[in-house]
Order: sequence, then C-alpha cells, then structure tokens
Amino acid sequence: MNFSPDKPIYLQMADRLSDEILSGKYAEGSRIPSVREYAALLQVNINTAMKCFEQLAHEDVIYNQRGLGYFVSDGARKRIMRQRRNDFLQRTLPELFRQMSMLGIDIEAVDGAWTNWKKNNNQQ
Repeated sequence: MNFSPDKPIYLQMADRLSDEILSGKYAEGSRIPSVREYAALLQVNINTAMKCFEQLAHEDVIYNQRGLGYFVSDGARKRIMRQRRNDFLQRTLPELFRQMSMLGIDIEAVDGAWTNWKKNNNQQ
C-alpha cells in the first residue's frame, strides 16, 4: 500500500480496512486478518497495525474475541457509511462547492458528469 504523508499511517490503514468491509470483503461477524497478518500484508510495523485495530475497535467497527482474533462488528457497515457520509457532507462537499464556484462549474455540468460516470461504471 502506498501511504500518503498528509494522514497518519494507522488511519490510512483503518480507512483501507473500512473500505474492505464496505465492499463486502469482510462481512459482519466474520474474522479479519490478525494484527500481525495485516502488518505483514501492508509492510508496516506491528505497533502501527495495532493502533489501527484499536482505532477501529474504539469506533465499534471491529471487536476482539480473546484467543480467536478480531471480527467485524454487527452494524459496522452502517456505522462506516454514516461516518463517511457525514465527513463528505461536512468537509468534502464545501471544498467541492468552493472549487466549483472558482471554476465557474454549475450543477448541471456536475449532473451530466455524474450521469456519464454512472453509465460508464454500470451504476443504476
């Protein structure tokens, strides 16, 4: 994984694991890789991976079953989506609107681009 310098690595790892939960790679109730396995997979220090898992456990996305490993919490997908939607509406969208205003892009252009994107990516 290529890490960005503008965000802590453990948070980027948490985002990746959350993406994998959203995509269905890890279903609710299913076991995820161990801290060591995830650290090895992403070629990071085990302490960094542990911090990622602690963050996700704090957010109730995953939980630890002593002796068995980490599992995806019930409702994790909904919690991730709710948080990401809130972040998008609070942070991303205002910046997008600012850029649109500066560049003279109106909502009709965005709607057209959105329609084309959905068509080209087999989205309904």
